[in-house]
Amino acid sequence: MAELHLFGQIEGGSGFPQRRLFCKWGLHAGAAWTLLAGAGAGQTQLDDPQVDDVAHWGHPLDMHLATKGLQGWPRLLLEVWHVDGWGRPGLAGYGVCHVPSAPGCHRVTCVTWRPRGTRAQRLLGTGGPQLRVPEVTAAGAGDRFRLSTESAGTVTLELGVVTRNMGRYGVALG
Repeated sequence: MAELHLFGQIEGGSGFPQRRLFCKWGLHAGAAWTLLAGAGAGQTQLDDPQVDDVAHWGHPLDMHLATKGLQGWPRLLLEVWHVDGWGRPGLAGYGVCHVPSAPGCHRVTCVTWRPRGTRAQRLLGTGGPQLRVPEVTAAGAGDRFRLSTESAGTVTLELGVVTRNMGRYGVALG
């Protein structure tokens, strides 16, 4: 089988109007992909930026995958959350980024968005509405075209990609 090793880190998030941020993440891939080693999901620590608006997480990523086909190339689903003064978590934004297909080191900036709620929802809740099934965001923009959304901040990732046996299966990456 062809293999892909993904490693690196979720460096941080910026441009979010909230403070005290953390990021939940999950790997999503098609049916032909198998996670051989590493965690397929996780969560960073909470960071409360004091000087600028950048939350620094430095959360490590290390996954080893195998595949029988290229359909459903791996994606990372990111959910950025904030914690208010009463300790309640609220959604700050969703983002999806494809794992780079070219071997090497990559700096990836993932733009995030969040569902736009009514003014009353935003005033009464900690972060407005949330998706019942966040994994639908990893399926592509076609499944969320009916949602009313607004831009949130960005998440920066440093990703290293190593492939093995792709050429043996007729796949030229790079």
